[in-house]
Amino acid sequence: MATQKLYAGVKLRETRTRLGLTQKTFADRLGVSLPYLNQMENNHRPLSAAVVLALATDFGMDVSELATGDAERIVADMREALADPVFAGMAPPLSDLRLAATNAPAFARAFLELHRAYRQGSERLASLSEALGRDDTGPRSSPWEEVRDFFHYCDNYLDAVDRAAERFATHEKAGKSLVERATEVLDQHGLKLSFSDIPTMRAREGGVLYLSSRSDGPTQRFQLLHQIALLTQADLLEATLDLARFSSDTARAIARIGLANYFAGAALMPYRAFHAAAEELRHDLERLAERFGASIEQVAHRLSTLQRPGMKGIPFFFVRVDQAGTITKRHSATRLQFARFGGACPLWNVYRAFETPGRFLRQLAETPDGVRYLCLARDVSKSGGSWNAPVRRYAIALGCEVSHAGGLVYADDLDLTNARAYEPIGISCRICERPDCHQRSVPPLESRLRIDPDRRGLLPYEVS
Repeated sequence: MATQKLYAGVKLRETRTRLGLTQKTFADRLGVSLPYLNQMENNHRPLSAAVVLALATDFGMDVSELATGDAERIVADMREALADPVFAGMAPPLSDLRLAATNAPAFARAFLELHRAYRQGSERLASLSEALGRDDTGPRSSPWEEVRDFFHYCDNYLDAVDRAAERFATHEKAGKSLVERATEVLDQHGLKLSFSDIPTMRAREGGVLYLSSRSDGPTQRFQLLHQIALLTQADLLEATLDLARFSSDTARAIARIGLANYFAGAALMPYRAFHAAAEELRHDLERLAERFGASIEQVAHRLSTLQRPGMKGIPFFFVRVDQAGTITKRHSATRLQFARFGGACPLWNVYRAFETPGRFLRQLAETPDGVRYLCLARDVSKSGGSWNAPVRRYAIALGCEVSHAGGLVYADDLDLTNARAYEPIGISCRICERPDCHQRSVPPLESRLRIDPDRRGLLPYEVS
């Protein structure tokens, strides 16, 4: 198999700019000519092995970062946007999309924002009767989507917040647990901790922070640490929000909650300790949950955030879905990207997790681009804590490319070399290229259809 060429012009320019070097000085230190550096920075040439070695040895760069970034996500998002019928017959080839994502990522994001505004404007027009008489009917991004994209394009890793949480968790007073330390912080801010039979997970009234006695231990600890983030990290959270430049106060408020949640998870599972334990226990989710006093979902989500430069974990994707197939949480540090609109592929094992509560399901899967994954799925339904309280039903999926499967206990008895063991999955039906999928719900928007009234297979049409 031919070695894939590494184009990383954006990363190369970012590194040079961060170091404050001119192109001439940077080229000299890399041992290349100025024209050659210019061509690499503009992705006209791939990085040579000598340049990659120089970046690692002379500049201390984690070379794995060169192959990561937003390009794969942007390409997947653009392909989905271009599958819109409005672009019928005008979709550029995949090579052009990759060039735009790597050479002009800001332009590509602007295109995605424009398409999102168009889509939302069309949806508003379709429900014009509901919008009549209102002043806010202009197309704009959903605050929820804006915040979701913020975390998505940050690789779901926020270094400053992560390190602040780690400092809080690891600089405890001698002999005191994380919860005891958090309780002390509450006292310093004039708050008392009380466990009460309340329907919400957390409520703050006057000088008392109430945690629901109906919630399990991991949820109670998480909610306590969320409050610690709001009390002790206000300046850091606000500075991060300022840099994000959200378009509305609503998006900013949602993001503030997300940042506090991030701090809580990172304090409950401090980066270095959790990274070491994950390698030691070979990413056994149940043992990690027991060691850190966390839930299975919290552990799976934390594994997908291990993207600290110089100490990265296995690149995972993480997703949570409800019974209707709606994706409620999503992140991918792998080449697998999720559909922004609608559900995911029904052939994915995450949807079968509802049928086998309390059990882990494993799946070897292959996407249309030929990349193979080990997928792990489990239901994480949550009781309301009383007879008449509603049960929230979710399923989560965690996975990685098979090249990393040796580091997971879940791969021990699987035949990773058997091509027939891999189930074909996609991103979503409307952009999936597979012509013969028996679970296809809608035709692919980029393909022509053949319809023969005298022949009927699994579908009433054939994808050409």
